[in-house]
Amino acid sequence: MGLIYLAALLVSLTGMVVLDRRFRLFFWADARRAAIVTVTGVVFFVVWDLFGIGLGIFFRGETAFMTGLQVAPELPVEELFFLTLLVYVTMNLYGAFSRLRRPAEAVSRPVGDA
Repeated sequence: MGLIYLAALLVSLTGMVVLDRRFRLFFWADARRAAIVTVTGVVFFVVWDLFGIGLGIFFRGETAFMTGLQVAPELPVEELFFLTLLVYVTMNLYGAFSRLRRPAEAVSRPVGDA
């Protein structure tokens, strides 16, 4: 029972990978840049979490659905997967919305503009 949340995060991450591959939104558009953005985003949010934990703002929730493994005090291993999912979802959405905007910009441009 302690792996349910981690399994749900992994299923969700798999879904993001499938969408990314199908529509070439993030890693399949530019793998090097995507890796840099993902690592930077996850590190930023882990540091954010550590500051919140140090200030007594964030606490690890107790639930039977989590593994109980911690990367640091009050920082469960599932948090790393959640933050990776958060960055991946955000960047897939950014890629999708960027694509949606491109045709509208081309249509709204006056004739003769490059």
